[in-house]
Amino acid sequence: MRNCHSKTITKAVFPIAGLGTRFLPVTKASPKEMLPIVDKPLIQYAVEEAYAAGIRQMIFVTGRTKRAIEDHFDAAHELESMLEYEQKQQLLDSVRNVTPDDMHCVYVRQASALGLGHAILCAEKIVGDDDFAVILADDLMMGETPVMQQMIDQYQQQQGSIVAVQDVPRSQTNLYGIVSGNESQGALLKINQIVEKPLPSDAPGTLAVVGRYILSASIFDELKKQQPGIHGEIQLTDGIASLLKKEDVFSYRFNGRRYDCGSKIGYLQAVVDLASCHPEVGESFNHWLANKVESPCTEVFKQKQVN
Repeated sequence: MRNCHSKTITKAVFPIAGLGTRFLPVTKASPKEMLPIVDKPLIQYAVEEAYAAGIRQMIFVTGRTKRAIEDHFDAAHELESMLEYEQKQQLLDSVRNVTPDDMHCVYVRQASALGLGHAILCAEKIVGDDDFAVILADDLMMGETPVMQQMIDQYQQQQGSIVAVQDVPRSQTNLYGIVSGNESQGALLKINQIVEKPLPSDAPGTLAVVGRYILSASIFDELKKQQPGIHGEIQLTDGIASLLKKEDVFSYRFNGRRYDCGSKIGYLQAVVDLASCHPEVGESFNHWLANKVESPCTEVFKQKQVN
């Protein structure tokens, strides 16, 4: 256990430079992180989770076509003036609450898509020597207590790096970083091995790393030592594997639900579930779902979707 680092987490890194190819053509000129879940984009859910956990500095690692994210978290004076003039207070509050007064947004460019590890390295000068959070916006996580808050609570006890995990079918281990280790306490596991996307036959277990991390600032030095892999990418998993040889690294089985919004099916599941409990449209949407007995997927509709 380390005692030389900060006792809480005040900075979060959001790697958002990815191209979002699984959602083409909608992501050709619009960030996948701006895909809406009812009336808020994915990136706003991620930032709200960080803010609810007490984090106030949001560091966005951006790339080409990501300007819409900067605009989303910027002030919109003309829009606010119009809503104020029309006395639409609820909408005005929703716009102003996107960026609370005590939240600070910083943007740094990842010029080339060279992997998640490289994206984290791009934030080094801003993060400095502090331990920090990493949130992947296309993993939408919902819990009664925000998942990042759960992890910070664990961090304050352990003062070590923590990665969020969930069990996955063995057939899917090739899609995730997989960890194994020794049970520590409760939902925590002290990691002794982490492997990037192992074949099911080679996986050391079925506990998969998902899109929430709290990392020691020491991760930067470990990432710099990594040899680029396929397509010149530097993998965060490899950096963590190197880090755990020097420091304790824990995995945490979070309480809540994860939606893989990097996939179409996961995104659609999130839209349906969050629409079902939305305070404005939930009741009418649930009524529509309950009475929906036929699929609209006629041959004509299918043909339009293909074209």
